Amino acid sequence: AEAGTDPAAIRDFAQAAEALGFSHIVAFDHVLGADPAGRADWGGRYTRETPFREPLTLFAFMAGVTSTIGLASGVIILPQRQTALVAKQAAEVQLLSRGRLRLGVGTGWNAVEYEALGQDFHTRGKREEEQIGLLRRLWDEDVVTFEGHWDRIDRAGINPRPAERIPIWLGGRHDAVLRRAARIADGWFPLFAPDDELAEALGRLDRYLAAAGRRRAEFGIEGFVNYEPAGTERWGRQLERWRQAGATHVSLRTMPPGLSAPRPGVSMATHIEAMRAYREGAGANWGA
Repeated sequence: AEAGTDPAAIRDFAQAAEALGFSHIVAFDHVLGADPAGRADWGGRYTRETPFREPLTLFAFMAGVTSTIGLASGVIILPQRQTALVAKQAAEVQLLSRGRLRLGVGTGWNAVEYEALGQDFHTRGKREEEQIGLLRRLWDEDVVTFEGHWDRIDRAGINPRPAERIPIWLGGRHDAVLRRAARIADGWFPLFAPDDELAEALGRLDRYLAAAGRRRAEFGIEGFVNYEPAGTERWGRQLERWRQAGATHVSLRTMPPGLSAPRPGVSMATHIEAMRAYREGAGANWGA
């Protein structure tokens, strides 16, 4: 939410992350922000005053100013978007980045966004599952005929299609997300700290993977560490706990609560310095 509107600052951030040796950049999705004034039903964290960059457009820009760093949506709210359009946009990012996109998707929590985008908030989980299958067909097949509950395609396809397979990961913490991820996804963004609650969720995930004929070794998990000034020891402990949990990726969050709020004077340069401090501290030990 602090990327701002200066393309040079966004370029500097992406290039700094790549130069520091980070493997990927994560961005997540809100198309619209609600105006909480006069809305007694509003309890969401983000509002119309929170500036979000559109992730796939952002990644297309970052692909042009970097060479190796991965680009991961964590997550795109898939059921509030048109399936074929997401397939087209994701394929374009994959082509422009030469295979660096990882498409994380989720069902979201913001009914206001769903209404404004013309989609049903209450069927979002079932729609997401149908969409994932259709996305893969649109990426893999020249011509697609599809008759689903929400989408219909009659002998059509996207062109160009991605040259490399686009991994699809799910984000969320509910049991339905775990079950869906175990059956049809390539990985999971758990919204848990590395604690007993995560361990219990991973136990369920393992059971669901086994029921689907899959193993954890072929499934990705991305944890997170919140940036805190002078937090080197804590970073190291959290990284080790994620390692023990079997995480394949860990991302550093430099947004709140890691950097203090309110945040006068916070800029992309502040986030770059946070990345550098983390990389020179605990981050150097990941993957050793």
